[in-house]
Amino acid sequence: MPIEIETRFSFSLDQTTDILLQFEAAAIPEQDILSSDTRMGPAEHIARIAAQDDIGERIWLRAEGQYEVGYSARVKVHRLQPEIESLARLDPHDLPAETVQYLFDSRYCPANRFQPFVEAEFSGSMGGARIMAMRDWIARHFRYEPGTSDANTTALDSFVERRGICRDYAHVLVSLARASEIPARYVSAYAPGVDPPDFHAVAEVFLADPETPGGGAWYIVDATGMADPAHTAKIGIGRDAADVSFMTVFGNANFHDKDVQVRIYD
Repeated sequence: MPIEIETRFSFSLDQTTDILLQFEAAAIPEQDILSSDTRMGPAEHIARIAAQDDIGERIWLRAEGQYEVGYSARVKVHRLQPEIESLARLDPHDLPAETVQYLFDSRYCPANRFQPFVEAEFSGSMGGARIMAMRDWIARHFRYEPGTSDANTTALDSFVERRGICRDYAHVLVSLARASEIPARYVSAYAPGVDPPDFHAVAEVFLADPETPGGGAWYIVDATGMADPAHTAKIGIGRDAADVSFMTVFGNANFHDKDVQVRIYD
């Protein structure tokens, strides 16, 4: 069944400022955009550009004063999601070129720092079974607490604190996967059932594709347990949250409010 999305946020700019937005569900093979409507006020400049790995679009906005953005859409997701536990890991030398960047450390995901922990805690598992063991470990040891992290919080900070929000859960899982030489990326998404309702973050890992001998595919894993991959609409992907923020300001902005509602459409 399709999901229905309603998003609104507003902010003000004291002077003419450049802003990069990414909030629309991506038009990609695994999800169909049945309808969409983006509402933005007048601006000095508005332009669309391709987002990371051509998944979704970003919008350049140059504006001043009070500004409001509205977005509504219906999206039908038809993503194949096999049992991840059964999927093998691909050796690094067998990985396609476009996945290699997702093995490296990034701003919020210092994967190398997690290697000793990963080898000690998950040494008895491999591939998809290790990914699910990592997900379960995070679920057991972390508390979901809004307001306990900010834009400077890294996966290492969250690991020490053992708490955070979806962004932090995703960063930790991405870091643990990369420390196991499994490509992992951060996904911004819309999903019903997220509490409190908001833009949601999940991890996506690259493992063997049972339908393509010798090949691989990306699979969504949500360490918070709130999102069902079958009803999760991707907005965009990146090395971590820095690559796929819904709003990046090149200057100063006063953020006012935000409302995100996602539900399964009957």
